[in-house]
Amino acid sequence: MQLSRLFIRRRRETTVTAVYEAIVAAARHPRLYAAYGVPDTVDGRYDMIILHVILVLERLKTTGHEGSELSQRLTDYFFADMDRSLREMGVGDLSVGKKVRRMAEVFYGRARAYRSALEAESRDALTEALARNVFPSETRPKGARRLADYACSVCEHLGQTVTGSILAGHLEFAEPPQ
Repeated sequence: MQLSRLFIRRRRETTVTAVYEAIVAAARHPRLYAAYGVPDTVDGRYDMIILHVILVLERLKTTGHEGSELSQRLTDYFFADMDRSLREMGVGDLSVGKKVRRMAEVFYGRARAYRSALEAESRDALTEALARNVFPSETRPKGARRLADYACSVCEHLGQTVTGSILAGHLEFAEPPQ
């Protein structure tokens, strides 16, 4: 019995790692920064990871218990990666917790805004939320609409992806259009 638990745990870790790596790869796509105007900064990259994590979490909401479990593991893995990244950037141990808490506040705030827009199927609301969060210093960012279009296409793609494939850690994102 113990041996089977070990294999199940290892498979779950492999799955969440694979899904998270696919998210990070999609969030790092150069076109998001070069053509869409997402700031190529720590904050800009964090925003792109957040967007992709939220899109995957939204898809997993439709998959029942296994999807809920993967959602929780993915969220935990995401914050553990943020903790690790802060430490690699040289943030001191005493302030890592505060910074991660602030990152969590940012994540959950964006999650509420993006989910609301996605559930309402409002591309305009998503564009506004992305403009406010990803392009805060621009008054009318051109990239916000393109980014909203891309996010909606990712939602469609994820909706067409076989649930078992995602739950097995096989996740691919289409390239952002030109």
